[in-house]
Amino acid sequence: MTQEIRNYTLNFGPQHPAAHGVLRLVLEMDGEVVQRADPHVGLLHRGTEKLAESKPYNQSIGYMDRLDYVSMMCNEHAYVRAIEKLMGIEAPERAQYIRTMFDEITRILNHLMWIGSNGLDLGAMAVFLYAFREREELMDCYEAVSGARMHATYYRPGGVARDLPDTMPKYRESPWRKGAELKRVNEWREGSMLDFLDAFCDDFPRRVDEYETLLTDNRIWKQRTVGIGVVPTDLALAWGMTGPMLRGSGLAWDLRKKQPYAAYDKVDFDIPVGVQGDCYDRYLVRVEEMRQSNRIIKQCVQWLRANPGPVMVRNFKVAPPRRAEMKDDMEALIHHFKLFTEGYSVPAGEAYAAVEAPKGEFGAYIVSDGANKPFRLKLRAPGFAHLSSMDAIVRGHMLPDVVAMIGTYDVVFGEIDR
Repeated sequence: MTQEIRNYTLNFGPQHPAAHGVLRLVLEMDGEVVQRADPHVGLLHRGTEKLAESKPYNQSIGYMDRLDYVSMMCNEHAYVRAIEKLMGIEAPERAQYIRTMFDEITRILNHLMWIGSNGLDLGAMAVFLYAFREREELMDCYEAVSGARMHATYYRPGGVARDLPDTMPKYRESPWRKGAELKRVNEWREGSMLDFLDAFCDDFPRRVDEYETLLTDNRIWKQRTVGIGVVPTDLALAWGMTGPMLRGSGLAWDLRKKQPYAAYDKVDFDIPVGVQGDCYDRYLVRVEEMRQSNRIIKQCVQWLRANPGPVMVRNFKVAPPRRAEMKDDMEALIHHFKLFTEGYSVPAGEAYAAVEAPKGEFGAYIVSDGANKPFRLKLRAPGFAHLSSMDAIVRGHMLPDVVAMIGTYDVVFGEIDR
């Protein structure tokens, strides 16, 4: 008796918890082995680039937060830098250090989210709870400077919206937190934001050690990640990979070192690099990046303590005048009104600005025709290039390894679908 064995097609996602949002993966399976993987994207397409082309430059910064919504300020940084290039302006040095510091806070936020959700995907429940404990502290820094926990709109062409606050939000008394416990959780929050970050940076390496205790030598974690999703260096380059995906394959390419921006040429840090190019190496790279980001934040805090100064250019064509000036001076009032109704006209030309976002190279390419809104905006999302390699890497792996691979890409569909 002959039996015909056919491959069958499996829909993985878009509502699968490990699909990280809205990835629909059509898998051709031979039993438990993947023969072909076809990622279907576009389910979160919101027309960000087109929307930005119909609004003044300064009103589109908020859209950038909503692209990769786990690394909000890094997206803003690329967009704002592209506008600054076109206009030929430079943010004050203090603003550059604040941007550098918040880029690294964002990197830690992103990697904590990654380590928690990737752990959850591969069956390590506890890490998620550990990682979110520290995320909560850094989210408070976002809230302290911008009033929002996620979509900050804090970077502006010419600097940042406001200087760092002298106070941090404190926990209030509640049935769960009172007396000695309340005093303990508010201990770091007694001083300024820089004091808070100082205390956080002293404590954080110990917290990263805790994540490593849970995962690095964990037998099950290694079985799920070692030798899975190996990306050779030449393939990583051919697929246009950047960030931890490229560094995990052994190439020390980091825009913060190779094409420094903000204050990265003035701070000291190392670039972690992998050897095998598998999921485990990429995990180690991201964990070490958190430690290096911690170092950078510490250096920025020291510099910002010692060097007060302006955080925005004194150019009323780009930056609004202070409210006190606006109340006395008619000229300032006119500047303010014009700035927030029709924005500013940017000289005709084109500019590309890229930043080393937590997931890789995030770039903004702007074409200006001299109007107050971009003629064309194109965003380069690292996740889009990474996801295109899914079929080549996953072929021949088992079904559960697809979950490990989606996790190691660190995909967020806000930026992939745009």
